[in-house]
Formats: sequence, C-alpha cells, structure tokens
Amino acid sequence: MIDLRFHVWDVFTDTPFTGNPLAIVEGAGELATGQMQIIARQFNLSETIFLMPPRDPAHTAQARVFFPTAEIPFAGHPTIGAALFLAARDGLSDVVLEEEAGRVPVRIDGNRAQFTAPVLPVPLGGPVDPALAAEALGLSRDAIGPHAPAAFAGGPAFLYIPVRDRDRLLRARPQEPAWSALMARVGVEAAWLYDPDLNARMFSPTVGIPEDPATGSASAILAAQLLANGALPEGTTRHTIRQGEDMGRPSEIGFEADVTEGRITAIRISGGAVPVAEGRIRVPPP
Repeated sequence: MIDLRFHVWDVFTDTPFTGNPLAIVEGAGELATGQMQIIARQFNLSETIFLMPPRDPAHTAQARVFFPTAEIPFAGHPTIGAALFLAARDGLSDVVLEEEAGRVPVRIDGNRAQFTAPVLPVPLGGPVDPALAAEALGLSRDAIGPHAPAAFAGGPAFLYIPVRDRDRLLRARPQEPAWSALMARVGVEAAWLYDPDLNARMFSPTVGIPEDPATGSASAILAAQLLANGALPEGTTRHTIRQGEDMGRPSEIGFEADVTEGRITAIRISGGAVPVAEGRIRVPPP
C-alpha cells in the first residue's frame, strides 16, 4: 500500500466552505490503529473517518472515527458526510455503517442524510455546579440557565451547559484554571453550550478541538438533557440546531427524538454535505 485516496466534505451545510469539514479516507482496511491516528493528526480536522469493507456483507462499510488525538466510537458529522459520499459514489438510497458504537442506519434523500443514533444516552455523574460552569466560560453566574447543566454519554460524552441568551453564548470562552477543574470534576472533555433557541457551541480543547462548527453526536445526546429538564414531551419532537456561526462556519443540524411513556426510544439527526477537495495521502509507517 503506497497511498490512499481521501476526500474532504463540508457537513451540516449545503454550501462549500461552511459547516464542519470532514476527511474521508477510502480503502483503509489494511491500516493499523496507529497509522489511522497519524493520518487524522495530519488532517488536523475535528474528525477523520476511515472506510473499509463491512464485516457483514449486508452493510455498506465499516468505519472508524478519529479526533486528532484519539479514536471515538461514534460521531455525527462523519456519519452524515461518509454516508452521503458513499451514496453519491455508489448510487445508494440507504447506507448502513458499522461504527465502533454499533450499527448505524442512514437514510439518504438527495443531498441530505438522516441517521438513527446507535445508542441511547444515559446520565453521567452527579449534579454540576452552575457557578463553576459560568466561571469556566468567563460568564456571570446568572448567564447559566434556565435548564440545569448536566453530563450525558451516548457513545461520546458531553457536558451540557444552557446559556440564557444568544449574546452571552457569543461571549463564552474556556477559561483556565476553572475549565480544567470543571472537566475533571464532571469526567468529560467536551462542553456543548446552547441557548433557548438552540443556537449552540462546542468546546473541547484538550482533544485538539478548540471549537467545533457542528457536533452531530452532541446534538443527538441533547435529547437526554432536554428530557431531564422537562423540555422533551411525549411523541416526536423536531428542532433545528444552529452551530458554527460564531466561528464563521454556520451549520444546520436536524434533530428528532421519540419519547414514549417518559422514555427516549429513538433519536435521529439529519443534515446535508458537499464535497470540497480530494486527493491522495501517503501511508505512514506502522
């Protein structure tokens, strides 16, 4: 193996050079984990997805997803981008990806895709001090609310911090040493902030993502945060989440969650994606 073909797609957008950029690496079946990590670090995007033949021939592809610093079991924008890439390449109307978190079915509708989350979110840890959350973001205590901040896991894990208005969401920035103290106390490495209109921001500097333009997995796990705060009623709830505007890469994420007898039964995330680059990358030594 001398080199590999790669593609860069912008995800959760229909406009090139907006949304969340994703590196897609084809033919990665012979790569070792360490080689994938080196390539992901070379691209230095929030996530890189590696595609290889599926274990089950009824599925479309096996996929592994990496931050610049570590592998993760599941992520939203790689799932959307890779599914639309495979659909365009192979003329598919449905895609099933085998990710480390499990089987992820994706429905294709033109230049948009919708996946069903492979796992349902669960609470992580205990109560979160709103005063510490505010300090960690350089905000006053009264900026946090009306929901209670809390952490949830659903593959990856996030701390959810509600901010009372768009203006204070814009001003939020990780502040040390309070940021590291908050992350250590909660036991996560990423915080997803949102205002009452579901404008959002995500910070995860310790894993090489100072700010993420669109976070599909966090948008899915948001269902648990909304349910815990009485903001997810029975039946199907639909929202549009906007992220990335504060860093010049506006993104739009479709959110759907089903609740039956007070429990989340399914979460679906949708969005578009467009190609912006392609080429070949050398295979690093094992």
